[in-house]
Amino acid sequence: MDNSTPFKIFSGTKSRYIAEEIAANIGVPLGQMNIQRFADGEFEVSFEETVRGREVYLVQSTFPNSDNLMELLLMVDAARRASAKTVVAVVPYFGWARQDRKDKPRVSIASKLVADLLSTAGIDRLITMDLHADQIQGFFNVPVDHLYSSPVIVPYIESLRLEDLVIASPDVGGAKRANSYAKYFHTSLVICHKQRSKANVVDQMTLIGEVEGKDVILIDDMIDTAGTICRAASLMMERGARSVRACASHAIMSGPAFERINESPLNEVIVSNSFPHDMSVCPKVTVLSVAKMFADTICRVHDNRSISSQYVL
Repeated sequence: MDNSTPFKIFSGTKSRYIAEEIAANIGVPLGQMNIQRFADGEFEVSFEETVRGREVYLVQSTFPNSDNLMELLLMVDAARRASAKTVVAVVPYFGWARQDRKDKPRVSIASKLVADLLSTAGIDRLITMDLHADQIQGFFNVPVDHLYSSPVIVPYIESLRLEDLVIASPDVGGAKRANSYAKYFHTSLVICHKQRSKANVVDQMTLIGEVEGKDVILIDDMIDTAGTICRAASLMMERGARSVRACASHAIMSGPAFERINESPLNEVIVSNSFPHDMSVCPKVTVLSVAKMFADTICRVHDNRSISSQYVL
């Protein structure tokens, strides 16, 4: 990379696919890093080019397993020790975000802990997308640019030209997010109320609102095992919906997720590329790239320009 380049972009192991696309959109090569792994599972991170006095953008999501979070922490520490001017963590998917409060006795608040770890490691700023809970931004004592996937999802929904659109939330907790889409499309909102006995298991689901004869778009921030959206889709088809699609920012796709989606009445599942999956195993999944959005945000942060144009909703 040329020494005249004002900032450098580096990537962790599992986020290289999106980091390369971000760098290509900006028109700069991806920085050279070496991550050496030892027999016991420990690893060492080193920059293979100078970062002294530069703005450094580290692209790495903290999805499972925990090695990805540890990689990011070591990257931040290495950049700091190499005299980088500023260190910005670019985290398309911020993991551990579902643990944002104490919802029962004697549990940790993991998202606060991760925020503290990144702050202690030495980040100057965080750029992320669709946090599970907006208030996680307050866990950081550095600026947080919280992006949304709506700039890529909304145009895609518009391109479908659905006849009688209705927006739905698969649970009460996501009602605010879904309502933003409903307001934008000037349509009604339907909410599913679910009851769980334990994580990733839905015991009962109730539908609030009318879907008969409607083209339903389910809006959520993430799809994990796909149990909730598939259950919601089945319920809506039973209530007379004409079609059901799901939109989610983060396609975690754990365990039986792909199988459930293939066997469900869902017409389509629309997700971003914040997760590195081979979606060919599930023809119902459409992947939209958010790399250009992150590239534009990096350029705006570098130039001290507003990022307000990134927000559709």
